[in-house]
Amino acid sequence: MEKIRAVAYFRTSSASNVGVDKDSVARQRAAVTSYAASNAISIVAEYDDMAVSGADHIQDRQGFSALLEELGKNGANTILVENASRFARDLAVQLSGHAYLKESGINLIPVDAPDHFQQDTPTAEMVRQILGSVSQFEKATLVSKLRVARERKRQEHGKCEGRKSYAETNPALVKEAKRLRRRNPSTGRQRSLRKISQELLDLGFQTSTGTAFSAGQIQRLVSYKY
Repeated sequence: MEKIRAVAYFRTSSASNVGVDKDSVARQRAAVTSYAASNAISIVAEYDDMAVSGADHIQDRQGFSALLEELGKNGANTILVENASRFARDLAVQLSGHAYLKESGINLIPVDAPDHFQQDTPTAEMVRQILGSVSQFEKATLVSKLRVARERKRQEHGKCEGRKSYAETNPALVKEAKRLRRRNPSTGRQRSLRKISQELLDLGFQTSTGTAFSAGQIQRLVSYKY
């Protein structure tokens, strides 16, 4: 029978348990290798995080991050740990970390209780619901903050999203269009929009395609209020 390929992960939360004369990692390794031998599992690599808190998210740990980068390259998709607390001591980190691994197709096995993360206990369900509620709250809070920021910017500048107007990208164009639209002091008459368009073109003001502005565009230019 072909053996399952797996990697071992060890973690200590205290520097006092780090070193060749300490038994923490040795104890973890002994438990993991014993389980692997009894269950036709081949350990192809070992990773560790020494003096790392069990409350730290798995992706914030150097050793576990290296494990995730290499996992699969050696044909393994299973992680063995001594127990659930070696993976993460904080329950929320345990469940969210396991959910991340599960979504990535990675199996996590605490060798002292191999079915630990498969059990649907009331506590686990409660924590999942809390995590979901927190995630939803954070998203709603972010949306609300962005809405308030947009409204404040809109009040201060009149606009905060969408394509920029010519008043923003080419204020000289707007200024010249308004000047040409002013009534003649002698006659009280205004230039037509098409005439303004032609005069702007003669002055070098043109659309992005190199053509004269339409009458509708001229109307918007001269109607813009600072």
